[in-house]
Amino acid sequence: MALRSVIMDKEFRLFNTLTGRVEPLVPIEPGHLRFYSCGPTVYSYAHIGNFRSFLTADLILRTARAIGWKTTYVTNITDVGHLTDDDTMDPSGEDRMARGLQSKEGQRFANVWDLSRHYSSALQSDWHILNLLEPDVRPRATEHIREQIQTIEQLLACGAAYQTSSGVYFSVESFPNYGSLSGNKAAEALELAVRDVVVDPEKKDPRDFALWKKDAEHLMQWHSPWGWGFPGWHIECSVMAQAYLGQEIDLHAGGEDLIFPHHECEIAQAEALTQRPFSRHWVHTRFLQVEGRKMSKRLGNFHTVRELINDRGVAPLAVRLALISGQYRKPFNFTFSTLRDSERHVQRFGKAFELAESAKNRGHNKASMVGKTLEDRYQSVLNALLDDLNTPAAIAQALDGVRTILGHKDQLDNRAYTFMSGVSDLLGIVPTTKAHKTTAHPTKQLLSVNRPVAQTLSEASSVDPLTAKIEELIQARSEARKTRNFTLADKIRDELLAMNIEIKDSPNGTSWRKKSNI
Repeated sequence: MALRSVIMDKEFRLFNTLTGRVEPLVPIEPGHLRFYSCGPTVYSYAHIGNFRSFLTADLILRTARAIGWKTTYVTNITDVGHLTDDDTMDPSGEDRMARGLQSKEGQRFANVWDLSRHYSSALQSDWHILNLLEPDVRPRATEHIREQIQTIEQLLACGAAYQTSSGVYFSVESFPNYGSLSGNKAAEALELAVRDVVVDPEKKDPRDFALWKKDAEHLMQWHSPWGWGFPGWHIECSVMAQAYLGQEIDLHAGGEDLIFPHHECEIAQAEALTQRPFSRHWVHTRFLQVEGRKMSKRLGNFHTVRELINDRGVAPLAVRLALISGQYRKPFNFTFSTLRDSERHVQRFGKAFELAESAKNRGHNKASMVGKTLEDRYQSVLNALLDDLNTPAAIAQALDGVRTILGHKDQLDNRAYTFMSGVSDLLGIVPTTKAHKTTAHPTKQLLSVNRPVAQTLSEASSVDPLTAKIEELIQARSEARKTRNFTLADKIRDELLAMNIEIKDSPNGTSWRKKSNI
């Protein structure tokens, strides 16, 4: 009890983009962190730059739980409304979902809804294989259209928005604090930034951004008080964050590319209605480079998680370790040299865990300093993460503990297991023989596994959650085929393919394997 009290008294400090300072993260409700992090637009596979940002949120979540906080974590899926020029003030161009359907990869889908389902499923598969904790809620923009329409109606009623013949716009002039997050406050600079993409001559101010686009030809559309159309990108996150976390939240996170205009617009929409701070703390992850250059398909250095794991044979936890080895607030250069080092480190973590697990039933050996050293190392790992997620220092301390375990095999007691389990919970990079009770997702890649469906639900408790999910899907597909519901069976097969799972039907049943080109 005394140790837990000490942990709960610890201060969690993070850089706040809103204030420009590293400062304590202080939940509105003491001990309960309400946290929203922007997820991806599911028009393609998520790349390693996306996951660098997702991993920042994951580490915040793990650290908050380690000091005894309750957490409510929400991260969204954008499946409509994100236009191709949304990095500028008011977007033009196609919806990214529609553009994805027209791509070479997207042409195999019958419609944009199928494309969305495929890439959403792929995202969650990648999420699990990299050992990210599952959010409490993963809302989709398309499932919250009603709430978005209601919010737009309220913004119109209070004078913060207006309607034109082509859409509904937020009036930036009505919100004097616009620019407080990004520093983009000068009207002239904002107008210059958007002069080439503003396409509505009825807009009152070039800075105003779309809340609703009227478009009866759009691939994804809904009826609204302003006619058929679809919501703007920015409105979804403020609406969904407040729907699940309340009008004022503790922490909002995302990549640095979202500071302006996305997060700036979220603040304006939310605070125009509530007159209260939307989020007290803002955390943004810096861009990722690959081999010293901006990641780009044209340069051949664009990598998705599944490409590294399935095509190049990299262990999933090595990808995770490489992506968190640089502190989130500094630009990070992802290299294959770092990836090779990470694979070696992960192997050492695995060996140390095996030794620690064999010693978990041994009592404290008071004559040995090994256990005390490992207790100190764990506190150092935790303290590094509490200091603005200093992951390089945290990983260094964790590796120090691993060296202690590997170098003192005969002096280990149950504190070695406590150390390795604690590091697993904090950093998520330890290949454990079975999922630790607070880490709900697999930490080992499933490669060339060939299992009959007979080994399914009765054995689910003895396998990792991803394997259990795969076998449940195969069981559901078998039931659909028995009832001749081939449409459902085909959808389940597509979902399994999105998870990189091959299935084979035979007279003896259905077997499956993880695709691999290693």
